[in-house]
Amino acid sequence: MAGPRASQADDEAHERRKAAREAAAARVRDVYAELLSRAPEHAMQPRLEPVRAVCDLLGDPQGAYPVVHLTGTNGKTSTARIIERLLREHNLRTGRLTSPHLHSVTERIALDGVPMADADFADVFEEVAPLVAMVDGQLAGRDEPPLTYFEVLTVMAFAAFADAPVDVAVVEVGLGGQWDATNVADATVAVVTPISLDHTTMLGDTVQAIAAEKSGIFTEGGFVVMAQQPVDAAEVLLRRAVETGSTVAREGLEFGVTSRSPAIGGQMLTVQGLAGEYRDLFLPLHGEHQAHNAALAVAAVEAFFGSGAQALDTSIVGEALQDVTSPGRLELVRPSPAVLIDAAHNPAGVQVVLDALAEAFDLPYLVGVVGILQDKDAETMLSLLEPVLDEIVVTRSSSVRSVAVHDLAQLARDIFDEDRVHEVERLDDALVLGVNLAEVGTERGGGVLVTGSVTVAGEARLLLGAPGVDVSPRWGRHTEAPA
Repeated sequence: MAGPRASQADDEAHERRKAAREAAAARVRDVYAELLSRAPEHAMQPRLEPVRAVCDLLGDPQGAYPVVHLTGTNGKTSTARIIERLLREHNLRTGRLTSPHLHSVTERIALDGVPMADADFADVFEEVAPLVAMVDGQLAGRDEPPLTYFEVLTVMAFAAFADAPVDVAVVEVGLGGQWDATNVADATVAVVTPISLDHTTMLGDTVQAIAAEKSGIFTEGGFVVMAQQPVDAAEVLLRRAVETGSTVAREGLEFGVTSRSPAIGGQMLTVQGLAGEYRDLFLPLHGEHQAHNAALAVAAVEAFFGSGAQALDTSIVGEALQDVTSPGRLELVRPSPAVLIDAAHNPAGVQVVLDALAEAFDLPYLVGVVGILQDKDAETMLSLLEPVLDEIVVTRSSSVRSVAVHDLAQLARDIFDEDRVHEVERLDDALVLGVNLAEVGTERGGGVLVTGSVTVAGEARLLLGAPGVDVSPRWGRHTEAPA
């Protein structure tokens, strides 16, 4: 039995740990405030030189490890998470850069599948900050804007991955490809998820123009793994692949999903890869689009290991896929009435979510809690939701880019019947109303779909007490943590 001195020592140790955690969290808040003081990530600068300059001062950390580089319009984060999980199951130490975050900026930079610890995140920022300031000064001398939020975050990720060090980095572009800050790295494998219209003011208003921007991540003699694409986009991507001498693997030709069926908590898949067939795979994610994301990830990992010439171990693929998570992607956070959260933020994203919802959940009475950001095609998104939602609660997140609730509600009333639209300013109040409305239809299978933006999804997860973004072990059953 511990004596008084031992008990006092335990209490003191607990207080020291608590103080250290609070100090680290405060440092992250300061870093985040500094990042937010810069140009936002949706205001991409069409340039690479400033990021290259900082990386050069750091010793080019982005060249210290191979990179699997992802672009596309929808599915990037889910596919990146599946790729990373597959690589980790093969006993590789991984870095992962994804965006945007749901709760904390530290989620964006993950090591071995786990977001960076607060203290480590702040340390990396302090490491790169003097060099960022130096390049900012050079830019000011040329009357150019300083590094943006996303440019600094990208530098931080590359530095963190080199410091770890990682065996491979899985890197998602922030916006586009050709001029995205992440494109200072040369991809060993470039992955293109489905392309559709989004960010048209920055990337162009046709799928051809957007595909041209995204094909900018292809490297000379590299390997390109492509999801099924609109014909116009595929032509652009294939032309760029020929120009760069890249090997190309196309979904539906060189690889793909050969069978799938819904299952409790997800779906069962058979995937034809580049070098082998993988049967009886359980994926704990809903919807056909996630099955295609999984096939894309398997092909990308095959390409990474020897250009797709050798099949992966089916048991390793199975163990990795059954452990995959993708928070905020048709995520069930409450069972009765069912509350589902999805970060869909463009028409193509909304459509695949509605398809998955119809397949995986029997909800005859469905209430939507919807908030949308500016510069998104809100009218089309609401039009897609209208046949599916019995009622809609229009709201907003805390983002300054949120469409004003009254304006979005007016648009919703033009699309829905007047008595089906509810206007609620605060997201927490909107969630309460959504659940109350759904409870009316619970006997018939009532549910709530929270969607419209990543910020709405993230804030709703917090308000509803969803678990942390990454809570699974760093290492799978087929691996041991490297020494």
